Amino acid sequence: MLNDRSTPLSLLETRRSGRPREMVAPGPTDEELQRILTIAMRVPDHGKLSPWRFVVVGKDQREHLAVLLHKALQAEDECAGPAHHEKEDEFARQGETLIVVLSAPTPDHKIPLWEQELSAGAAAMNLLSAAHAMGYVGGWLTGWRAYSPMVNAAVARPGERIAGFVFLGSPGRELEERPRPDPAQIVRKWDPPLD
Repeated sequence: MLNDRSTPLSLLETRRSGRPREMVAPGPTDEELQRILTIAMRVPDHGKLSPWRFVVVGKDQREHLAVLLHKALQAEDECAGPAHHEKEDEFARQGETLIVVLSAPTPDHKIPLWEQELSAGAAAMNLLSAAHAMGYVGGWLTGWRAYSPMVNAAVARPGERIAGFVFLGSPGRELEERPRPDPAQIVRKWDPPLD
């Protein structure tokens, strides 16, 4: 479902996130997903450590994910009511494709942990950009689930942690442009300290 993007810059200028709950079919084919994940790995990686992993949660596994989220929610919030659990059902089933991006740093390495974590974030961003280039929409979510010890233990290996849940699909409606920061408020020239 490759979209016709006139230039790489226009591709980057038009990328925006979609709401996973509004995504519809089709999602990436197996071949497209493999290409998206291969592109996701083409990021700065000081030391060639590959400090990230991807866990694909199949459509046939979404019920298992919902059960896991219910258990984790109950363990973390005994007061969670039916509306909270309904939200977990919706979360587990949204989007056409779900990839859990994991930060998987190499501990006690000369490459600082922070650099390894930044590389995992870059991999998630490349994943979103690749999906956009193929005409899909992506949404990167975290929330309490990404920080839940129970959810993390069910998805990640020891030493890894969830960087985010990336949902992919086709937009169910036209995406709205959100306000973007004013570069004048974000970018500045360096003022060297005077001796």
